[in-house]
Amino acid sequence: MSYQVIARKWRPQTFDDLVGQQHVTETLKNAIKNDRVAHAYIFSGARGVGKTTAARILAKALNCVRGPTPQPCGECDSCKEIAAGTSLDVIEIDAASNRGIDQIRELREMVRYAPAASRSKVVILDEAHMLTGEASNALLKTLEEPPDRVIFVMATTQPEDLVDTIRSRSQHFHFRALTFAEIARRPEEIAKKENLKIEQGAMAVIARMAEGSLRDALSLLEQARAYCGDTIPDKEVRELLGVVPEDALEELIQAIAQGSAGGIGFDCSNTGSAPSAGEGSGTVQRRRPNAIFSDSAPNG
Repeated sequence: MSYQVIARKWRPQTFDDLVGQQHVTETLKNAIKNDRVAHAYIFSGARGVGKTTAARILAKALNCVRGPTPQPCGECDSCKEIAAGTSLDVIEIDAASNRGIDQIRELREMVRYAPAASRSKVVILDEAHMLTGEASNALLKTLEEPPDRVIFVMATTQPEDLVDTIRSRSQHFHFRALTFAEIARRPEEIAKKENLKIEQGAMAVIARMAEGSLRDALSLLEQARAYCGDTIPDKEVRELLGVVPEDALEELIQAIAQGSAGGIGFDCSNTGSAPSAGEGSGTVQRRRPNAIFSDSAPNG
């Protein structure tokens, strides 16, 4: 089997595996348990927080041989096909590149037919806000009169760009950006399973640079493993990502607080390259947002 990157290899396979989205997963599990699954959902949120993954898990939960069940087995043919992306009844469409009315007409024709081998047919529209106005109107007709056993899931980073008539006919779930602690915890668990030794400082840098996206954090972990090997120290991760060392940040903060221009500077040999203005200032603000404003500042 060809090599799989960490983000794909450890993609969540159940609702309980999704990090930080309990408000979404509990609602979906209750809907499945009580046979109240809607015909259309909107999953919105920043990149890498679990929107498309949640849509796939919903498809597995509806089509598992033990289901519909909030806990898909992951072992039956249906679960395996959906996880591998080969199921005939789970249709994933990139709306950014298939955004015209002709593609939506084809989709409407496809969903008219009963599922080939599963209990329900699930259509996942990724980046749904990219649909043209004509395509949105064509999709609206299907949402107004949905075929039996067809579920639509529209994943988007910009839900405000969806037409109001589509939003009013769908249940909308917003996937929030993850906290620093939530992001740090998951890569740490995966690192142990992958037999990686990673310093706490390195994990903190990765979690901070991910900026709320777990997928970004796992991609950075993959990059760090390629650079450092199975032992990932803090210093080398900072060199790889061009992150300013902690002691340099402290010196900068103190120099600014004391109004000492001569004390401001970075030792570029510690980072491998000079930090960009955005990275340096952003890191300082994340660490000590109020430290650079002192009583010594002139009144005006």
